[in-house]
Amino acid sequence: MGGAISLLAVNFVIAQIFTAAFLVIAAKSRSRRAALYCAGGFAIASLAAVFETVVPFTSTPRLFAIGAFASVLAGFCLLRFGLGVFYRVPANWLVLAAFFLASVALDLVIYQWPRGTLQHSSLYQLPFFIIQAWSASVVIRSKRRSAADRVLLSLLALTAGYYVLKVFVAVVAGSGATAQDYVSSPFALISQALGAVLIVGTGLAMLGVMVMEIVDDARARSEIDLLSGLFNRRGFTERVAPMLQRREGRLPGTLILADLDRFKLVNDSYGHHAGDEVIRQFARVLKDVMPNHAVAGRLGGEEFAVFLPSTELEEARVVAHGMRAAMMSQQIDGLAEQARVTASFGVAAIAKDEPLELAMQRADKALYAAKENGRNRVECAAAPQTVVNPQVPQWIGRP
Repeated sequence: MGGAISLLAVNFVIAQIFTAAFLVIAAKSRSRRAALYCAGGFAIASLAAVFETVVPFTSTPRLFAIGAFASVLAGFCLLRFGLGVFYRVPANWLVLAAFFLASVALDLVIYQWPRGTLQHSSLYQLPFFIIQAWSASVVIRSKRRSAADRVLLSLLALTAGYYVLKVFVAVVAGSGATAQDYVSSPFALISQALGAVLIVGTGLAMLGVMVMEIVDDARARSEIDLLSGLFNRRGFTERVAPMLQRREGRLPGTLILADLDRFKLVNDSYGHHAGDEVIRQFARVLKDVMPNHAVAGRLGGEEFAVFLPSTELEEARVVAHGMRAAMMSQQIDGLAEQARVTASFGVAAIAKDEPLELAMQRADKALYAAKENGRNRVECAAAPQTVVNPQVPQWIGRP
């Protein structure tokens, strides 16, 4: 009995640790509700260890045995609901509640049946198998297939299989003639030991997918310019560079650099609030005009870049003219009704094996030419005669 009770205590402590961990995740993750449901699931499931420990010493073992069953199943139902929230495959509360109540009613019915039989073991373990398989189906239906998602799916499927295995282990090893005998049975040691391993594995996997979300969100925030909603310089470079490396057998693409004309005058005349609105409006223009597969970024200040993969120079020039015309027609909040803000554009076709930095330099020269030739223009850069790979400093836009 002592060994099984020790394992029950270990499982209780493990569940409390995961409860605390999910509460921490809830404070950091955008999936706060999902983490809170998971914390609640582990907290409620941990009560089963308390109930099972009390069973051998109480005069009302049935109450505590049913309590142990109900607390584990209730915890699993909360975990299923939390996973549904996280993976956007929601569970119907009424269906989950009906499943829980029907399962507890089933446990009440079979409580007096002979324990250790195939019939009793099958019906007792069936609700646990269903809820674990149901949880695994959430990951499958979400179509998310990161390494962390696959690990979680595997562990949920393994746990569902574990409850099938427990049916036969209970029959072969014996689970005790009564609920009070369970803690001292060989089955209790096997069940609690394997349960501890699966609790740790599944809990870590669930934490893993939520931590990965936090990391991805933090990385996305570090790569997004908050004012325009476009990629910042770092985000733009990190998106475009890999696309250039995967361009076998295709046109490398074309780069468009854009600069708002007389932007300092906007700030001086109408204030920085109006200047911010100009930035936001120009970002909307870029996103509206550029093709869906293009990448846009704000390099800093009033300078922007758009990468058009597998696009020739002439096609990119047409896109740039569309952006120029669209911006010139915008009426912007905070500016005089007749005031219009224009932009100049430099376009450069990226040569095969040309580093992004060199293409940016050529596009910047074309942009400078557009400024020198009167602004509100599109100028195209000449193709490079020879492409080399010198060590050059990171490109910095023209002031």
